[in-house]
Amino acid sequence: MSEDITSTGPVNRGDSRWSVGRILDEIGLVSLWETGPDSWLVLISRTTRMFAYGSNGIFIALFFSELGFSDFKIGLFMTLTLFGDVFLTILLTLIADNYLGRRNILKFGSIMMILSGLVFIYFENYYILLFASIIGIISATGGDFGPFRAIEESILSYITTTTNKKNSKIRSNVLSWYVVTSALGSAIGTELSGKLVNYLSQKPNWNNIRAYHTMFWLYVINGTIGLICILLLSDRTEVNPNVNGKQQLKDEEDSEIIENQRLLNEDQDDDDDNDGNRKSNSSTIENIPLSSTSTINPPTTTPNGDTISSRSDSKWSSRLSQISQQTRSVMFKLWPLLAVDTLADGMVGYALTTYYLSLKYKLSNSLLGDITSISYFLAAISSIAAGPLANHLGLINTMVFTHIPSSAAVLLFPLPSENNLVLTIILFFIRTGLNNMDQAPRAAFIAAVVPTNELTAVNGITSTLRTLSSTVGPTITGWLAQGENFWIAFVAAGSLRLAYDFGLWALFVNMKINQ
Repeated sequence: MSEDITSTGPVNRGDSRWSVGRILDEIGLVSLWETGPDSWLVLISRTTRMFAYGSNGIFIALFFSELGFSDFKIGLFMTLTLFGDVFLTILLTLIADNYLGRRNILKFGSIMMILSGLVFIYFENYYILLFASIIGIISATGGDFGPFRAIEESILSYITTTTNKKNSKIRSNVLSWYVVTSALGSAIGTELSGKLVNYLSQKPNWNNIRAYHTMFWLYVINGTIGLICILLLSDRTEVNPNVNGKQQLKDEEDSEIIENQRLLNEDQDDDDDNDGNRKSNSSTIENIPLSSTSTINPPTTTPNGDTISSRSDSKWSSRLSQISQQTRSVMFKLWPLLAVDTLADGMVGYALTTYYLSLKYKLSNSLLGDITSISYFLAAISSIAAGPLANHLGLINTMVFTHIPSSAAVLLFPLPSENNLVLTIILFFIRTGLNNMDQAPRAAFIAAVVPTNELTAVNGITSTLRTLSSTVGPTITGWLAQGENFWIAFVAAGSLRLAYDFGLWALFVNMKINQ
């Protein structure tokens, strides 16, 4: 009998088929195959989006500089754009599961991405572009902010859990490939962008500004491809596949009076159990369940067998209250650390970093594209190892020990002189090549300590806090750059990142979780 490639039984080292299967299993491709077409569509959508973000992230600061915007206005633009992302993330992720559905939110985001790209093709006015960025979706920093990532990670965590609940590796492996394909998309986008801008700007009657405008067609095209992928997703991606937008909201409003009356009738009985519930809420992290039930609201069952709350309040604030005390006890420690990390990332985002390289070394768009593209390819390669490392070292150890060298590279980035471009590029490669290795373990860690029916809301809050904390970073850096102190941003950011790394390890390294 031939051995299954996912087996952990005895090894037949003479069987080349087992060797190939073992390699595919270790790097997570077997897990990705087992989760099915929905996960592939999510990865394709993410890859095309990051292609778009990479293609405009490399030149957006240079584009604004060509239009005559000051360094401070460039930083302010990025800050206000991130504030717009915060608003969208809060609004959309908190209503995704129980009101509109995950796919509808992703469709809306893709449409807004397309419309924003069209504005950047035809307009040059600072305030029009700013308006389009705030209410739409433009990656001002080259990173993936907004509602997409929180919902996509929730979808992948959900479908990997329902695919094989006994295989703890599937979730971390698939999330690793989510990061890998993202880095590949960014790498190809930056490489193509640098070459195309350099080629177009040298054509007769063309200049850099016209070339930059043209590049936003890539943004629109990739947004359209992402929209097609989302349209092909199945009901399996929804926690509650019966969500039908306005009709669902109407049904909930009609039933709310009856539900409230039932809860009032239960209040007396619930009061008798309060002391016992308080004791159970103080349980350790080892007892955090991966599916949540409520002592107040009777659960219903999804087609995949997971329980969800049958009550959906009409106010958005109720979504926050539905996050259990056990979940909050963990996330209230993790969220401040993530805020520190993303504040640092906001100060030295890739768009600002390439702008710094252009100012310091007078690099061409083509060379900037080559450097950035290689760094993203390194990130993709290293991210493949994130899943196996997490399986062997643990999630927290993988997050910390792969992130520390990247943080140190940020701290040292401004150290080389203007005549030492090679050392600067090496530090940039170290930073970018290792920077993404903590993303999949972090998503897997959150999925391990958060119940399925709370995951989209928690990921949404996490994404919101990360985006919000990063908003002030570009303005700080813009102010420093205008005062000839651009280098201070990298020193401060590297120090903050190292503080995040050591804090994460100190608080969570000994925590036992359901992986």
